[in-house]
Amino acid sequence: MSAVQSSLYGAEAQGVAAPPLAGVRIIAVEQYGAGPFGTQHLADLGAEVIKIENPHDGGDVGRAVGPHYFGPGDSHFYQSFNRNKKSITLDLKTAQGQEVLRALAADADVVFNNLRGDLPAKLGLTYDRLRDVNPRIVCGHLSAYGRTGSRAAWPGYDYLMQAEAGYLSLTGEPDGPPARMGLSIIDLMTGTTAAMGLLAGVISARASGQGRDIDVSLFDVALHNLAYVATWYLNAGKAIGREARSSHPSLTPSQLYRTQDGWIFLMCNKEKFWGVLAECIGRPEWAQAPHYKTFKDRLAHRDRLTAELDAVLQTATTAQWMERFAGKVPAAPVYDVQQALDSGFVAEQERVLAFDHPGGPVRMVASPVRAGAHPVRSAPAMGADTEAVLRQAGYDEQAILRLREHAVI
Repeated sequence: MSAVQSSLYGAEAQGVAAPPLAGVRIIAVEQYGAGPFGTQHLADLGAEVIKIENPHDGGDVGRAVGPHYFGPGDSHFYQSFNRNKKSITLDLKTAQGQEVLRALAADADVVFNNLRGDLPAKLGLTYDRLRDVNPRIVCGHLSAYGRTGSRAAWPGYDYLMQAEAGYLSLTGEPDGPPARMGLSIIDLMTGTTAAMGLLAGVISARASGQGRDIDVSLFDVALHNLAYVATWYLNAGKAIGREARSSHPSLTPSQLYRTQDGWIFLMCNKEKFWGVLAECIGRPEWAQAPHYKTFKDRLAHRDRLTAELDAVLQTATTAQWMERFAGKVPAAPVYDVQQALDSGFVAEQERVLAFDHPGGPVRMVASPVRAGAHPVRSAPAMGADTEAVLRQAGYDEQAILRLREHAVI
């Protein structure tokens, strides 16, 4: 992919319709991971996302999260969550800072934050505090445990949610210690959930003229993700635990198997795939064998089936089996991160993009939402857009200078 092509989502941007969220303006008091990840989804789709960063504490703490940096205050971590955004500095703890916030909110669709649950009200970020300047403003709040209840003032992070919501009891081998998921999956899913909630709020506000508060929390999302596992316990009293080989608790073969050079994951989650798999591995008689014929039969004999499948699959490499199974049997190679990002399918689908940055090209994973080809910008330097945004809000040069003199920006 050429440098010009890779600065776009897949192809030339000329002649392509405006991105779907063009014209949506979001003021974001955000930092670290979950909040910025959510608003980056919206920025990738064309929303104008204006980050508010405190001028006295280094701004978004994600700027300092190592170990890899493009420069001071510009970590790889920060770039991963903040492309296509703008940044202004503003001290919301001052009266003048609150005046600026209200001026920005007057012409915005959303004011969003991912602060501790007790802070939005104190910093004037709620609908009750902003409705007088903009009755259709949507005030989004992403917190650890919500803005109400006994834990509103508690700090909280992804791994804590995984621990308390039961994830560690479901992850890893049965005879090993509890284990968290390898990614900050609760942060990422809560950010994505927040983006969905904000869009719902904006659609409602544009139709009715009435804004509202929208709340999501790390804890609520972690608990909600239990989905069918929760339903099994709540209605059948069945609390599942860890399964060997990352197995599905009731369907098999749906787990890891050994190959000649590593591992492969098979998921015959429909009965028809069992017969196809049996044909592909040269054991067609297994499809109708009494001990393997149905899901129930295979589950009852899973240890035997695992041993027999291992024996067959270890006669060829993972790549060779993938060629044989392609499009017939649901299967995936077990890659590390390097192999995953360097795979031929990722290149074919143009899932890694490159875009300009003051320190040279930056490469990142593309947005999962494909909505046409649009330019991509690197994450902003702290305060890079302060003056331009304030001028749009009606502040002249002298007013901006006074804000600087009082250390408000």
